[in-house]
Amino acid sequence: MVVKKTFHLTKEGIEELTLELDSLIAERAEIAESIRTAREFGDLSENSEYQSARAAQERNESRISEIEHILQNVELIKTPHGSAKVQLGSKVRLKSDDGTTKEFQIVGTVEADPLNGKISDESPIGKALLGKHEKDEVEINTPIESIVYKIAEIV
Repeated sequence: MVVKKTFHLTKEGIEELTLELDSLIAERAEIAESIRTAREFGDLSENSEYQSARAAQERNESRISEIEHILQNVELIKTPHGSAKVQLGSKVRLKSDDGTTKEFQIVGTVEADPLNGKISDESPIGKALLGKHEKDEVEINTPIESIVYKIAEIV
């Protein structure tokens, strides 16, 4: 039995992937022209321009296939408003005892971007936050440290 993987994305995540897909499809013509030009340089076995253009084509087509697969198996994360507990799509504001605040949005793995505050529901931080309520304390363990935060707000 084959289990179908569902990809959880926000509306913004779907839009970003759609834009990336459109851009990659538009690049096909440029890559094809690069291959055509490189073929004119002669012996293909020793033609680095040709090898490079073919590698670019393979990367491009691979990413197109990957995005198409994701978009065909996507489940929209509806941003929960007024929810009492942290769930997929929630934005969470955390506060530590020393006054440090952090804000995260819980998203699916495809959309995760920790540097921009989007953390995966499968990450240690995401797992620690899911199901918690405002005013709950949550211990977040990272390779560097372990800090206890209080959930200040679920947006």
